[in-house]
Amino acid sequence: MSDLDLCYLPATEALARFRSRKLSPVELMRAVIARAEKVNKKVNAFTFTHFDEALEAARKAEAKYAKNGARLGALEGLPVAIKDESWIKGKPTSYGSLIYKDFVPDVTSPNNERILKAGGIVHARTATPEFSCSSVTQTRLWGMTRNPWNPKFTPGGSSGGSAASLASGTSAIATGSDIGGSIRIPASCAGVVGYKPPYGRNPDDPPFNLDPYCHTGPLARTVADTILLQNVMCGPSPMDIASLRPKLRLPMQYKPIKGWRIAYSMDLGFYNVDKDVVANTKAALDVFRSLGATVEEVDLGWTIDALKAGVDHLNHLFGGLMAGYAKKHRKLMTPYAVDFARQGAKSKAADFLRAMEVATKMYATLGPILEKYNVLVCPTTALPAVRADFDPTLHDVKINGKKVEVWPVIAWCMTTPFNTMSRCPVLSVPSGRAANGVPTGIQIVGRTYCDADVFQAGMAYETAAGGWYGSAKTRPDL
Repeated sequence: MSDLDLCYLPATEALARFRSRKLSPVELMRAVIARAEKVNKKVNAFTFTHFDEALEAARKAEAKYAKNGARLGALEGLPVAIKDESWIKGKPTSYGSLIYKDFVPDVTSPNNERILKAGGIVHARTATPEFSCSSVTQTRLWGMTRNPWNPKFTPGGSSGGSAASLASGTSAIATGSDIGGSIRIPASCAGVVGYKPPYGRNPDDPPFNLDPYCHTGPLARTVADTILLQNVMCGPSPMDIASLRPKLRLPMQYKPIKGWRIAYSMDLGFYNVDKDVVANTKAALDVFRSLGATVEEVDLGWTIDALKAGVDHLNHLFGGLMAGYAKKHRKLMTPYAVDFARQGAKSKAADFLRAMEVATKMYATLGPILEKYNVLVCPTTALPAVRADFDPTLHDVKINGKKVEVWPVIAWCMTTPFNTMSRCPVLSVPSGRAANGVPTGIQIVGRTYCDADVFQAGMAYETAAGGWYGSAKTRPDL
């Protein structure tokens, strides 16, 4: 197996090879680091790197695998990329902001503590827009992160560095967070798998652990690898009052979906969707039909208010946080963060209340549909991606030649309505690539707190599709 093949080896397979002593964690870590040193200048997926420490940790993992009866963690020896917004004690965290360029936390976030305890090795932190408040990953502090499939375009945001790293073969699994689509957008743009769990399933850091729109979750190149990391991240934490009991452990294998009823909406009632996204979504729906599922179009009854409500919610809470930063540090902030702060400063309690009222109306149609169907499928983004240098304060979003008259940050993303529907699990999986080479994705939306359903559908779909990174022809040409 070549070093490049090692870099794209599924995490679950790498662990099996570690256990059988056919592969060493050191071999894998060296290959991943070498790959990063080759391609990261082109992609810019990483902020801080810890390569020397990671190699030393890989040697310790190698010794554990060599010892009979050693207690092994669920992620023992795997290179895990952590989004540069959560904390690891003694390691810098920047949030993609000049304000925090020298910040070093003295505690570790619950999710990262679990990953480290499970034997995951943090070799790098992944790029994010400033304070994770954009769908494009570029900052004044770290520069521009590019899509491995076509560097002219963004890998999405805010977990753009995590998705770009996975697609370029510089990590085995990665973490993300999702308050308006920030796991699913980059999963779609970069052609990987991303999971937004239901609110409370995974612990989060304060104060946004108390915002039902906010979710931490895994990204990976396969559905099984996504489950692997989700099972580590999941469960109640004494540091997060919103985290759910008991811990949900997802199975790694599922029954076929023959006989399932799958609903779909191409536009959620109001999005203008790019023709390549439509074509790839239709092809994905045909895959589900080939698996013996009944696939039917449904009318959610949603209007543009569904997206505006999400924007109002984000402006009131997340924008309020940005407004606080802007009062003291406006000159240090990236333009889109300043713009977000401006919107947040204008938000009123009545706007937030209206967002709650719209959410009630949205679920009044979605809830009954999900009682009738096993899952709902729709595109993840209405465009494959915007350009890497996209600036929502300067540029418009155009789809099929028409300007989108909503906040440009998420105007092209079909994810935010499912942050509003925050208790629904959502899995984004690749659906193909557009004419410009940029991947596209579909969202698989489940009933509230029925996590296993979306993974069962996603696993069946992935198996029928044949996977996504198994050969040189199905990987970015970097």
